[in-house]
Amino acid sequence: MSSFSKIFSYLLPYKGLAFFSILFVFLSAFFSLFSLALVAPFLKVLFGETEMVTESVAFGLNANSIIHNFNYILSQIILEKGKVQALVFVGIIVLVTSLFKNIFLYYSKVFIVPIRTGIVKHLRDLIFNKILILPLSYFSEEKKGDLMSRMAQDVQEIEVSVVRSLEMLFRDPILILTYLAALFYMSPKLSMFVLVLLPLSGFLIGKIGKTLRSKSFQGQKKLGLIMSVFEETIGGLRIVKAFNAEEKMHAQFDSVNASFTQLQAKIFRRQQLASPLSEFLGILVMVIVLWYGGAMVLGENSTLSSSVLITYLVVFSQIINPAKAVTTAYYNILKGLASNDRIEEILGADISIKEKENPQVFSEFKHSIEYKNVHFKYDKDTVLHSINLTIKKGKAIALVGPSGAGKSTLVDLLPRFIDVSAGEVLIDGINVKDFKLKELRNLMGIVSQQSILFNDTFFNNIAFGIENATEEDVIAAAKVANAHDFIMETQNGYYTNVGEGGSKLSGGQRQRISIARAVLKNPPILILDEATSALDTESERLVQDAILKLMKNRTSIVIAHRLSTVKHSDQIVVLSEGGIIEKGKHDELLQMDSGIYTKLHKLQMY
Repeated sequence: MSSFSKIFSYLLPYKGLAFFSILFVFLSAFFSLFSLALVAPFLKVLFGETEMVTESVAFGLNANSIIHNFNYILSQIILEKGKVQALVFVGIIVLVTSLFKNIFLYYSKVFIVPIRTGIVKHLRDLIFNKILILPLSYFSEEKKGDLMSRMAQDVQEIEVSVVRSLEMLFRDPILILTYLAALFYMSPKLSMFVLVLLPLSGFLIGKIGKTLRSKSFQGQKKLGLIMSVFEETIGGLRIVKAFNAEEKMHAQFDSVNASFTQLQAKIFRRQQLASPLSEFLGILVMVIVLWYGGAMVLGENSTLSSSVLITYLVVFSQIINPAKAVTTAYYNILKGLASNDRIEEILGADISIKEKENPQVFSEFKHSIEYKNVHFKYDKDTVLHSINLTIKKGKAIALVGPSGAGKSTLVDLLPRFIDVSAGEVLIDGINVKDFKLKELRNLMGIVSQQSILFNDTFFNNIAFGIENATEEDVIAAAKVANAHDFIMETQNGYYTNVGEGGSKLSGGQRQRISIARAVLKNPPILILDEATSALDTESERLVQDAILKLMKNRTSIVIAHRLSTVKHSDQIVVLSEGGIIEKGKHDELLQMDSGIYTKLHKLQMY
């Protein structure tokens, strides 16, 4: 689907509003034309050229009937009250029709407002919903700042450049067509001449706007890069300052910012050319029409009266502003479509994690988790190969090994954050791909190394994702996680805000809130990904105690670098270079003198 048709597809839910907006535009155009058409009788009265009409005709919704009856009324006023009163009458009619014209124009704009705001809201909803269902692998390839730029800046650009232009596209072409119809009525020959000139000027405008869309796309991409550098700098400001890298980051930002500024200047120069160019071309066409029409009036076989020519020129002059507005709208839409292309990159992104049409109904976890000849790779890089592992219900399995061995990837396959390249991941003998994603992930509680907290209260962070959680449930979960005491020391207790990302808390406190969240969920399967690695000794003791309570009577998969935290696991699985190379209990693995687990243990002991 082309970008133009995609934009206009957003209008479909608002077709009723669009219909009324167009209807009021038609009415506004009619009264505008009617007031302009009074120029001719005004001039005829003024110059004494009015032909007296002594009889009226039956009223009908056609130009001949309206003009004849208007001339009849005007003739009666001239005969009975004089020409000055006739001019006053024409003036009053112009005033009244102008009033109606502007009332209908106002209502045409009123009906366009919910269309403009609704389309922008719809776009933001589409992007946010798509981001929620995209696989995690998508975000490892895209910069967060660029995605934020698309959600904010690109959507705003569409609102400014495209949606606001809809008003012009609804109104101005209708005005142009209405005025053209009147021009053809007054002089078909002169109007045919005009129709030859207008497309030529449109062609020149189109040639200049040809590259605007591609330049705008590059500009929005550069803005996304600026946002990325800005977001990364704020997130890593502690490191930037610690390594005296302010000048380096400033130079990086300045380079991107300068490049964006230069590109924007080119875009604005080209965009600003639209208005003066269209105005000049309009005046040029007007001069040519004036010359050609004058020749028709002054020629030996005159086919046009002077009053009709003046009226013709007045009506034609009204085409210039709508034509100018359409040109501006065209440039704006080209610029905005570049933003739409960037949004479409998100909306059209492939959702690799898909549900089956008729997924399995899951009742409860009964027996085991099994990795069966599992392989996984990113592009061409193999991360896991030939993984065969069975985890019995109620058992605690520890995954250890050097960084990059594939531990986190192995765990991410279970809740389907990513999918296997080959092989199967089974729960009770059923492939995880056969379950509804929501039911599958309801089985699991996850506590990661990096505590993810939201800019909300303790209560809402612990109860996150749990419907109808009571305060008693939240407090009980916090007590299990050894978090209750420090929460109660805050100003508003459980209703104290934790700050962005939990910035008001220490690392140990953030981790205990994450554990409380998992406790409240009460999942049968627990995933702990380096849950104690970032903690001090005291916090680790408190968190480890909370974890042991949490793991009781649950199937647990624990990723750890600190072997002291996993030595009591039912089974320890050692990974290296994407494969399982050792399995066994702590004491069994230590008996392998040349084994990797033994080497890791010795390194941590001494």
